[in-house]
Formats: sequence, structure tokens, C-alpha cells
Amino acid sequence: MTKPDLRLRAVVPAPLKVVYEALTDPAALRVWLAEHADVDLPGKYEFWGRFTPDGAKPHQRMLHVDERTIRFAWTVDGVESTVQFELTEDEGGTLVTLSQSDLPSFAEVLADTAGARGALQTFWSLAIANLADYLAGRELTPKCDFTSNELRASVVIDAAPDEVFDSMTQPEQFRRWFGANVDIEPYVGGRFAMGGFELDPGGAKFVEFEPGRKATLRFADGMTDSWELEGSDGKTRLTAVQSGFDPANPPYPGWTGWLSGLAALRRYHELPQWRSIWRQIEIAGVPEGMFSIDQ
Repeated sequence: MTKPDLRLRAVVPAPLKVVYEALTDPAALRVWLAEHADVDLPGKYEFWGRFTPDGAKPHQRMLHVDERTIRFAWTVDGVESTVQFELTEDEGGTLVTLSQSDLPSFAEVLADTAGARGALQTFWSLAIANLADYLAGRELTPKCDFTSNELRASVVIDAAPDEVFDSMTQPEQFRRWFGANVDIEPYVGGRFAMGGFELDPGGAKFVEFEPGRKATLRFADGMTDSWELEGSDGKTRLTAVQSGFDPANPPYPGWTGWLSGLAALRRYHELPQWRSIWRQIEIAGVPEGMFSIDQ
């Protein structure tokens, strides 16, 4: 495999053999990864459906499999790339390394010219987050439906609304659970910039900001990202909605990334002695300092 454009390393809470089974059992794959899956090793490893980019039918071709490695070719929008899962033992469970080559550049993703391929990086970050929760017996975070232009998701978090709201709007807390640098001005008219104000001087701006209840960000292109929180019995139902985009071209890469963030937010509030599952996030072309892994 050539030098990958994407490398994600995460520790998931299960022994290596259990993780390998979750990666190769089609019934398990249909829970944490995709709507449909068909696996018959060593010759077949396929997944497809509405939760998979360009997923109308399977486009995977098996390349190699052993007790610790699964490698396959995956054609998305007519471009073939190589994907590899590699497993190693870790004191916290199993270290999963996901690599993928021949991805669109970060600039292409930002410019929205990469098509379905633009969502592959965030597709895998959400998939691995859901793999970790699947192995821990936790409820999964909603997947992105790549056939829908309604970008709306709701999760229940075992924490009070004020705590959840603060962790989403106070930059020090946000950096911890999301795993990326961010600058936030927590008030109406304040800026929100992933990567920090130096990388994104304008940022999105808060057009609504009600502590413990609701916040809405408006981006320069008119898209909005809203968070609504409703408390009950010490828990919070958080509903995230993106709107204001061209319905013929939904911003799936950013939305899928936000969903993977919700998985991290839930773990941050719910797990005793919380620690991020992520050990490395490397995406070719991403500015240095974008990601911040809290160990």
C-alpha cells in the first residue's frame, strides 16, 4: 500500500479476536458500519446501502486478509482506492489502524468538488467511533444517510443540559472531546472557527445563543448549524440540524464529521475516567495543528 492519504488510529475496548470478528461478521457490520454487508473470506468483503458513500451497490474488491489485517480496494465515483484495517494488542483493548490511499485533497473537500469521495475521511471516523461503542455495548450514534438531504440527528446524553451546552461552547472543553483545535466566542455575534481564528479568521457566527437550551451558527455561505437541548431526569436530548444548503448537494463530509463528534461528546460525558479513543488522526493536506488528541 502506498503512503495513505488517511490514517486513523483508535483503541477500542475489546480483545483482538473480538474486534476481528466485528470487522468480518456481516451481521455485526450491518450494525456499526453499513446498511448491507456480505462477507465470505478470503474472497469477498462488501458493504453498501444508504449509509455508505456511493453505496447503491457494493464496490469493494478483496486484496488481502490474515488474522490481523484486512485490505481491500474500494471504488467510489469511479476512483479506486486501497483501504486497510490493521489490528494490534493494546493495554486498553485493541489498537485499530485504518488507512486509505488515493483520496481527494483537503482543498477539494473544502471546495465541495470531491463528490461522494469527499466524505470518506469522516465516514471512517464515524464508523470507528461506532465500532468502539458497539464493542462496549453502548448505543450507537446515528449514521449519515447519503441518500437524504435532511441532515438531522438526535442523541440522548447522560448529563444535564448546562453541562452539555458548556462542553459544546467553551473552547477548552470542546478541544478535549472533539479532538480538534477550535476558537469559540460564546455569545450572539461571536465567532466559531474549527482550527482556530488564524486558519479561519471569519469563522461561523452565532445567530442564536441560549445557554443550556439552544445555539445556531451561520456560515459565510448561508448554511446554518443548530443545536437544541432538552433536559429530562438529569439527561439531555441533543438535536443537531444543518440547513440552508443546496438540497441537491448536501454537505455530507462536514455532517458526517459532526456525527462522529457527537459520538465523542457522548463518551466524554458518560464514561468514567474518560479518555479519547483516538491515538492518531492524519489527513493529507490538513493544516498542521488542526487536530489535538487529548491523552
